Amino acid sequence: MMNRVTPIPEELLRVQTSPCISIYMQTSRCYPENAQDPLRFKNLVSKAESDALKSVGKRVIAPLIERLRMLQEEKDFWNHTLEGLAIFVSPDYFKVFKLQQAVNEQAYVSDVFFIKPLIRIYQMNERFQVLALTKTEVHLFEGNRYRLDEIEMDREVPKTMIEALGTEITPPHMTIASYGGVAQGSFMRHGHSSRKDEEELDEERFFRAVDHAITERHSKPSGLPLILAALPQHQSVFRSVSRNPHLLEDGIAGDPRLLETDALRELAWKVLEPQWQRKIDGLLARFEEALSKALGSDNPFYITEAALAGNVSVLLLDQQRIYPGGIDAAAGDISFSKMTPGNEHDVLEDLAITVLGKGGEVLVLPPERMPTVSGVAAIFRHE
Repeated sequence: MMNRVTPIPEELLRVQTSPCISIYMQTSRCYPENAQDPLRFKNLVSKAESDALKSVGKRVIAPLIERLRMLQEEKDFWNHTLEGLAIFVSPDYFKVFKLQQAVNEQAYVSDVFFIKPLIRIYQMNERFQVLALTKTEVHLFEGNRYRLDEIEMDREVPKTMIEALGTEITPPHMTIASYGGVAQGSFMRHGHSSRKDEEELDEERFFRAVDHAITERHSKPSGLPLILAALPQHQSVFRSVSRNPHLLEDGIAGDPRLLETDALRELAWKVLEPQWQRKIDGLLARFEEALSKALGSDNPFYITEAALAGNVSVLLLDQQRIYPGGIDAAAGDISFSKMTPGNEHDVLEDLAITVLGKGGEVLVLPPERMPTVSGVAAIFRHE
């Protein structure tokens, strides 16, 4: 069973304490290309500072700029980037996204965060996580059908059995029994369980600790499907103790240490693709049924009205369709505009933000899977 995915943090969809700074930039993974990334980031921060000084003043903006300058000086951070960055900072919020695809470089200062570029990145790609597990080590990967990267795990996630159990690694339990009487001084030691039993107990405790930490620190916050890559015997033990609702029934049976990252990605996508396609098929069937009962629509104007009222359960968008303009929430209508170079305003992305903010689900589909010619389809919660 696949789970509902809203990987964009809910706090980005809520009203924030202003001012809100949003920065997007391309980055490079390798030297020497990435040597220029801090300088380009510095220029974007300077632009944000200049724009903010015009509207909110130095006293308000200075602490935010200082936090961004601190990031600029973190050399280790810039040595471990991907294809892009999205950075959001406000008086009470700071968040950095490492992106697996490039974005247009831009810096915004507003009363709300500018998250439209994240919509298509996170709602279009079939994203997932892979837990590479052995009896002694843990690694977590995240990506999609095109790219997979190891991610830094939360500090609460044990990376090794020793880190998880420490001095509590199960010692052998022994008893002392006398034979022939104490006076004879003859003693024999008897273990309650064999060494193999003790090792299996350690393994189970280790896997339970990993499962709990991954569930709480990664699966629940991201909502992403989790694919387990482990030897068959470890698959069985881990699944017997797991309480992670995002863990898929099918996994990658093999030693993950023997797999290159690209091979791991291909095997993970083979696991996920059938379920992803079944989910899309199910949503398309639901849409056709809803449409026949007046509980769905392909009309952008009707969908906008329903979205603003919180009445859209599922929104499907064509990944290649753009309607220049935006949503006028006050009027409850769409405001179209002419497409000009650098124009970032898109009605469909405004719709996506509105639906996500109201607790709905958004999926961006390739044109061949869209059930409508308008490029948008919605399933309503009720009439």
